[in-house]
Amino acid sequence: MPIEKSVSVGDGDDALFGTLTLPDEKSRFDAVLIWSGSGPTDRNGNLPGHINNCLKMVAHQLADEGYASIRTDKRGIGESENAIAGEADLRFEAFVDDALVWAQILREMPGVRHVFLLGHSEGALTTTLVAQDFDAAGMILVEGTGFRASDVLRRQLSAPDIDVPKHLVSEIVGILDSLDNGNPVDAFSAELEGQYRKSIQPYLMSWFKYDPQEELAKTKLPVMVIQGTTDFQVPIDDGERLVAARGDIKYLQINGMNQVLKDAPKHKASNYATYGKPLLKLAVPLMPAIIEFLDDQARSASVANDR
Repeated sequence: MPIEKSVSVGDGDDALFGTLTLPDEKSRFDAVLIWSGSGPTDRNGNLPGHINNCLKMVAHQLADEGYASIRTDKRGIGESENAIAGEADLRFEAFVDDALVWAQILREMPGVRHVFLLGHSEGALTTTLVAQDFDAAGMILVEGTGFRASDVLRRQLSAPDIDVPKHLVSEIVGILDSLDNGNPVDAFSAELEGQYRKSIQPYLMSWFKYDPQEELAKTKLPVMVIQGTTDFQVPIDDGERLVAARGDIKYLQINGMNQVLKDAPKHKASNYATYGKPLLKLAVPLMPAIIEFLDDQARSASVANDR
């Protein structure tokens, strides 16, 4: 059985919290930093009111195969909710800096040989930026967006079943255009206050400036991209665009896997129902592929270290 311990970094309200999962009875092991997706997604891959435990399952199955991991509540989320002075001061780079700190904690942990990065959804961009400054043994991007966040939002607005009034669609596109150009928007419809309030716009601008493909092209470490075919949030072409960043990226497409890494149908309501099924197992091909990649890269890193 995996061994789990609560871990933290920082003091007082600035403290960040996570879970360290260790393989049973091993003194030497490789380790994985697991970074979750956007919004209020917690360390286990859950959203408020939608418990699926996908990242917790990943951590436990990694431990079963001899890998340690840390998964965390991001700044402002879950147990780390107090670690944000004010929304208007938050920038995307804060998450990158935090992930870098956690990766370094893994590296300095007794018994750890090599550190890997695993980013899920928006977390794929975070780990990609970390990989530019941290010498990881490899990186796995699962259901990662391949386009700028503002372009992802534009694509969602163009979906045939979008539940947004037409007059708001054009207004949102205008807001996105302004934020892409670094220009805050002072006036907008009251219905858009929740998503585009003035206090969140600095964060959005800091996030929108990153093109995941361009950032991935700057990395040199071994990379694997995994994409499910029934993910309505991150379609197949996102994974394909990430793979095109470099000529040496390993790519796996898993038929029937959705955003929360579960087998799910194309029917939207049934698909989204899996977001609230914590007992539903991960898609069968996922973990064997992740373990194979980690094993291969761990062996390569060990050989390189012995030279």
